[in-house]
Amino acid sequence: MGFTDFISDSGLTLLERWITTRSYVAGYTPSQADVKCFQQLKSAPAVEKYPHAYRWYKHIASFEPEFSSLPGDPSKAYTAYGPESTDLPVNPAKAPAKEEDDDDVDLFGSDDEEEDAEAVRIREERLAEYKKKKEGKTKPAAKSLVTLDVKPWDDETDMKELEENVRKIDKDGLVWGASKLAAVGFGIKKLQINLVVEDEKVSLDELQAEIEEDEDHVQSTDIAAMQKL
Repeated sequence: MGFTDFISDSGLTLLERWITTRSYVAGYTPSQADVKCFQQLKSAPAVEKYPHAYRWYKHIASFEPEFSSLPGDPSKAYTAYGPESTDLPVNPAKAPAKEEDDDDVDLFGSDDEEEDAEAVRIREERLAEYKKKKEGKTKPAAKSLVTLDVKPWDDETDMKELEENVRKIDKDGLVWGASKLAAVGFGIKKLQINLVVEDEKVSLDELQAEIEEDEDHVQSTDIAAMQKL
């Protein structure tokens, strides 16, 4: 079981949750999975209520001229994509009632013991993680070299202003590098800009969202390449 619909609040909420940690419906590049889901939406989801779904919709819209050439199986329905049934939230009131077997009833509180063991495991994992971070403070910070694509709305967008607004973003652990304009099609050029980020200090998702707040110039952003330093 995948997506159910993109009309009801529950259907859109499912899309919002799915796309929150993803740039695309399936994989790491636009595909027929995105096309099929995009075509089921009559308009962009409300940005106030579904910000991540809105970002995804606007991003996929920029590929509309290329829909037929995107990889994937165009015969699949949009319901073939999205979370599995085991990932979906279940209303406890509608959940099937378990049949209790007298032989399965534990009169000595083994459930509580299992819960205690789980709590101990989680605590030990957190302590180990904290200890590892503390010991690693003297190590060089992990960094990534990223190439970011920033797409304008059309060929009339002032790309000089667009780049200036991007470079105005100043964060601890962020260093902007070289940039160039690359042709997209129909006379439109996108900004390709390099940057180095400290992984623990800079969230790329948050950085992209901040760039996309420049709605007068920026249609969407995408990570074109990334490598660890």
